Parts: sequence; C-alpha cells; structure tokens
Amino acid sequence: MTKSEKVELVDQLTQDFKASDALIVCDFKGLNTKSLEALRNSARQKNVKVRIAKNTLVAIAMKNAEIEGIELKDTNIFVWGEDQLDVTKVVAKFAETNKVFQIKTGFIAGELADIAKIEALSKLPSRDELIGMLLQTWMAPVTNLTIGLDALRAKKEEESA
Repeated sequence: MTKSEKVELVDQLTQDFKASDALIVCDFKGLNTKSLEALRNSARQKNVKVRIAKNTLVAIAMKNAEIEGIELKDTNIFVWGEDQLDVTKVVAKFAETNKVFQIKTGFIAGELADIAKIEALSKLPSRDELIGMLLQTWMAPVTNLTIGLDALRAKKEEESA
C-alpha cells in the first residue's frame, strides 16, 4: 500500500467514523473467508460497514474522528454505521453463530462501550419493530370491535333464519 493510498484510507475512515453513531472492534482470528463474507452480507443489508485495516491507520482515523479510549491490539475487524442498534445487532448475531468471532470493545453515541453494553443494545427492538408494536397496540381495540360486530351480525342472521 503506497503512502497516498494510506492517506486516502485514513481520510475515508475518518469521515465514516465521524458520520457513524457506533463503532465496534472485534477479533476475527480463525474465521475463514466464507464466514467473513457472510458478515459483510448481513452488514450490507443493514447499511453497516465492515473493514479490516491496519491498527495504526485506524488509530489515526479514530483520533481524527475524536474517538478515544480504544486500544487496538492483535487482529481486528471494524464494524460501524449510523444506527447503533443495527451495528450491535449485526455484530451480536454474528458472534452467536461464530464462536471464533469475539467482540472486543466499541464506541457508541460518544462513549466507550464494553461487551455487556453492546450485547444489551443488540437485544433492544429496532425503530421499525417499535413502530410495529405501537401499531398493534393501537389496532387491538379496532380488531376486537370488528370481531364483536361480526359475531353480533352472525347471531342476528342466525336468529332471523
């Protein structure tokens, strides 16, 4: 990788990290290419980015993006995106199915996040799920009324027949 490519990569990562609400660092040592592609595909569906890069370059990009407190050691894969729930869900789901893949740390909503916080966030319902739950709650009285009226109609028809 030439020096200009490294500078370009650091600039791109800096912009991405500034625009993201969550950045999670994971250990991918021992994963095969097929598994990594599965992670990338699931991340792509949720508009989450996945990247393997040198720790020194990512450290510079994180410093430029004012992300502090993450110590980078060994082999790392970086997962980030604008929606922190999507990022945590992608990482946690992949970690469940691939025991070799381990969450190390994260930076979520301007704060350092440990593994427990990342896993807790991954279990929260997403915005779309919350809207669906709210709509179900609002529709329950209408549904019950419709069922009751239909039963009353059936009873009246039965009596008149």
